[in-house]
Amino acid sequence: MSTNVIPLLYHSKEQIADITRLEQDCSQSDSFYINAGIEHLAKADGDHGILCYQDNHIIGLLSWYTSDGRIANINALVHPGHRRQGVFRSLLQRAAEDMKPQGIEVLCFRFPQGSQAGLAAAQSLGAVFNRSEYLMALNPMIVNSPVSMDLSLFPAGPEDFEFMVACSSAAFGDSEAWTRRYFTQTNKPGRVTYIAWMNNYRVGLIRFNSLNDVTIIHDFCILPSHQGKGLGQNVLILALELLSQKPHPHIRLSVVTDNERALSLYRNAGFEVKVQHQYYMSSL
Repeated sequence: MSTNVIPLLYHSKEQIADITRLEQDCSQSDSFYINAGIEHLAKADGDHGILCYQDNHIIGLLSWYTSDGRIANINALVHPGHRRQGVFRSLLQRAAEDMKPQGIEVLCFRFPQGSQAGLAAAQSLGAVFNRSEYLMALNPMIVNSPVSMDLSLFPAGPEDFEFMVACSSAAFGDSEAWTRRYFTQTNKPGRVTYIAWMNNYRVGLIRFNSLNDVTIIHDFCILPSHQGKGLGQNVLILALELLSQKPHPHIRLSVVTDNERALSLYRNAGFEVKVQHQYYMSSL
């Protein structure tokens, strides 16, 4: 049998169709939803992808991206009939050839909750558990209205950059140096940032990343000094009203599972939990 590990060609409809079949085969075998992240792969500036074929049939996929130039976030699928045969390790070794020249130092693996194959792969690499997150999707049948207050959203401009760094750093606890680098590297087409204003003062920010028919909400934060006042939910509802002005078939976001305040906020705005992911970290 002939096995080939090759890079993904983002414009290849044949490869995207193969990935879709692999996603379906894995979901059916594992009895829970498996997301290959096709929306991130089917574009020129999307995630990096490595494919494994055996006798012209796809048996594995590894995709990765970096937001800060140091950590590679990895998603992988191996066909149920080809697990524990070194497919994942072969994909990772090939991807590492591209990662090292880019300065990647840390690998972050994402697995669906309950994935024994994913857990076994993480353990074999000596990866350490980092966190769990829920993938949430908006139920379009749930419509909310914001509480009346002097609150508005405006697209971010260059003059807002330092506020974005300070607000995000204060809200999430990351250093300003890391946050500045992150915002610089994620300033790409398809990603839009809005600044939340109240009484002529900036109080928060929210970002949208549109990938084909999926829009992802991320980096949503309110200044710590303004939290606990209901601003978060109202900013989120205003953001959803903005998105409703154009076709956005699927709106999603992720939230750490133990962040009860955020879970409640998103549920109240119409989001529902679709799947839980676990994250493991290791050095490259």
